[in-house]
Amino acid sequence: MAECCDSRGCAEEFDAAFAERMAARYRRRGLTRAERRLVDFLAADGVRGATVLEIGGGVGEIGLELLRRGAERCTTLELSSAYDEQAARLAADAGMADRVRRRIVDLAAEPEAVERADLVVLHRVVCCYPDAGRLLSAAAGRCRRRLAFTHPSRDPASRVVSAIENALAGARGIRYRSFLHAPSAMLRALEEGGMRAVLPGRGWPWRVQGLVAA
Repeated sequence: MAECCDSRGCAEEFDAAFAERMAARYRRRGLTRAERRLVDFLAADGVRGATVLEIGGGVGEIGLELLRRGAERCTTLELSSAYDEQAARLAADAGMADRVRRRIVDLAAEPEAVERADLVVLHRVVCCYPDAGRLLSAAAGRCRRRLAFTHPSRDPASRVVSAIENALAGARGIRYRSFLHAPSAMLRALEEGGMRAVLPGRGWPWRVQGLVAA
């Protein structure tokens, strides 16, 4: 299948070498602080038998942790297949290969192609997508119970980092660009999609936001 992310350069930026680094970090250190907050929020009212939708899941570490806590199965959506090999190894090592499904799908473009899930998570995703409102609206439409996502802080330091990253990508001939979307606009898209914010965005550099189905 062709990479549906090619027009935004994701397959160039997030390649097999990047996936290998992410898997190695997870094996050494486990979840990051932001990832732990995401998992704790999603699991706050129990996950036994729940279904998980991990949008832009990378090597799938958040989904694996929710499966360890008792979720039934996890579907991970990606825009690049470069993560698949490392994700498959992690799932196999955890004894959960039969409970994980990976798909190359742009949810914003094909929301009806994805089944609804009890728990939905987007980590380090909205900053990669030019129309975050459209993506989050689609995510809300796929969520039955709880949704959690991260977004970069919009403070001056983050703006400088984003500008530098985009300039370096341009200098390397890579089409990928990062985006610092307004948190209020992202929340509005989710609330219009039937979600209610209960966990305010906190943390740096990744702010963790949590919502429940209204």
